[in-house]
Amino acid sequence: MRHRSVTYSPESTFHALADPTRRAVLDLLRQGSQPAGQLARAFPISRPAISKHLRLLRRAHLVQEHRQGRHRLYQLNPAPLRAVDSWLEQYRVFWQTSLTNLKAFVESEYAKETSVAVSKKKRGEN
Repeated sequence: MRHRSVTYSPESTFHALADPTRRAVLDLLRQGSQPAGQLARAFPISRPAISKHLRLLRRAHLVQEHRQGRHRLYQLNPAPLRAVDSWLEQYRVFWQTSLTNLKAFVESEYAKETSVAVSKKKRGEN
């Protein structure tokens, strides 16, 4: 087998992850390699439908297939998920900054309200 570099397409990865059934298949494969039949039994849809999902996941390089006798075993390939993680990192930074700013604002407002309440109490106001 020749050594060849694999380039993952973020578009195909996102397309594959868009479907809840495919995400559930990936979740099952986190437990380890599983035969197609066992994966199919975990869902209330037909085996051909699961085969289509597995084919799309293979094309997106999210799963790898290998044959063992008559069985096709599937295993998770997490490498394409790095592109998703990289994309999401920008949003993590955004939300972390936003939440930090919100926290500072709320604490500032609380401090102002507390100091006003203490001042009123000292003056005998209610």
